[in-house]
Amino acid sequence: MARIKADEKIEADDWMPDEYRLTLIKLISMHGMSEIMGALPEKEWVPRAPSLIRKLGIMAKVQDEMGHGQLLLRVTEDLLAPYGKNRGDLMQDLFNGDLKFHNVFHMETKTWADAGIIGWLVDGAAIITQTDMLRASYGPYARALKRICAEEVFHAQHGESIILALVEGTAEQKEMIQEALNRWWEALLMFFGPASKETTGSSKQDLTIKYKIRTKTNEEFRQLFFDKYIPRILSLGLTIPDPTIHFDVKTNLWSYQQPDWSEFLKIIRNNGPRSRARLNLRRTSYENNAWVRDALRATVS
Repeated sequence: MARIKADEKIEADDWMPDEYRLTLIKLISMHGMSEIMGALPEKEWVPRAPSLIRKLGIMAKVQDEMGHGQLLLRVTEDLLAPYGKNRGDLMQDLFNGDLKFHNVFHMETKTWADAGIIGWLVDGAAIITQTDMLRASYGPYARALKRICAEEVFHAQHGESIILALVEGTAEQKEMIQEALNRWWEALLMFFGPASKETTGSSKQDLTIKYKIRTKTNEEFRQLFFDKYIPRILSLGLTIPDPTIHFDVKTNLWSYQQPDWSEFLKIIRNNGPRSRARLNLRRTSYENNAWVRDALRATVS
């Protein structure tokens, strides 16, 4: 703790208490799997992108997200070494429900506007949390985030480009964005997690702050998201699908309607709209490509 308080970086081969190691494993493995599973909603729109330029853009984004997942699972694998586990075990944890992935990537992508919302607002939300963790006490994670955050900025610009093109298009296209925003708003509120551990019984938020993996609470991140994106959403002539939301000058905070946190728990337990389909796709891909892993192991040995 003295090293952490002095802003020294903890490295993979340093001694660390189990609580710190397990906190890192849970956070980074969930982040890594969310990158991999997060590529799937947009992958669904690669064949249906409205132009060749848009197709190339979203294909590049999908490729980046898979690369982020690979990088983060490598970071996690180093932490797993004392427990005799590897990336293959993480994949099995995903398939059997022990390893969660982000709530937003359980959702449906019904229209091309969804691809814009994911890039603009979902990746925008991710940038808010990930840039905070660039100063994480665990060195390998902080260094991996430098590359990830740099690429996520391009992803957010990609999503914003889609949104602006639709806003400047027909009335039907603008309505498509509003309809997508209406469907995604609650998931976006849930993105940062509940304000307090009483909602879910989880103390991960407290531990990550204790060990200086991040510096802000879930609610502080959510308020930063509001500060950045609510003015931008409104400037496009879109409506926030929450009649209660307003800026409280007394508290200097946004007041809003809380999402249904019981629905959040249901979703992250793989009972969301597209949870099963995306897990089945990931499982099938993993099993069908087992021969590649076998060939690599044979080459190494």
